[in-house]
Amino acid sequence: MAVRIRMKRLGRRHRPFYRICAVDARRPRDGRVLEELGTYDPMIADVDARALLNGERIQHWLSVGAQPSDKVKVLIEKYGANGTHVQEQTVALEKLAEQRRRPEPIVQAAPAEEETAEEPSAETPKEPKDSEETGQ
Repeated sequence: MAVRIRMKRLGRRHRPFYRICAVDARRPRDGRVLEELGTYDPMIADVDARALLNGERIQHWLSVGAQPSDKVKVLIEKYGANGTHVQEQTVALEKLAEQRRRPEPIVQAAPAEEETAEEPSAETPKEPKDSEETGQ
């Protein structure tokens, strides 16, 4: 079986998203895969943050004879285990994570009067009188 490392297209029209996969070469582009090895999102503005690769598994597939497609070969050279842009990618991913992080909500302190009003409700319920227990 000839194995290729290539991209599988996902996403909608005008909003592509790709998974980098190990695939039998005879399978269609979006067909069944052997293993997913990473992602590539061309819609991210920062070029170095677009590709996320599982370098260990890619090296495994390359060692057993898998052939990468042209585009995937470039991504492996840049962002693989010993890639030329690994440090730039780390900085770009941190920057992207910071942009996506939600700001902390502003919590206003409750007035002291409300706190004291809540305390009596925490008491145990009153026990019924003896006459109520017997039903007389």
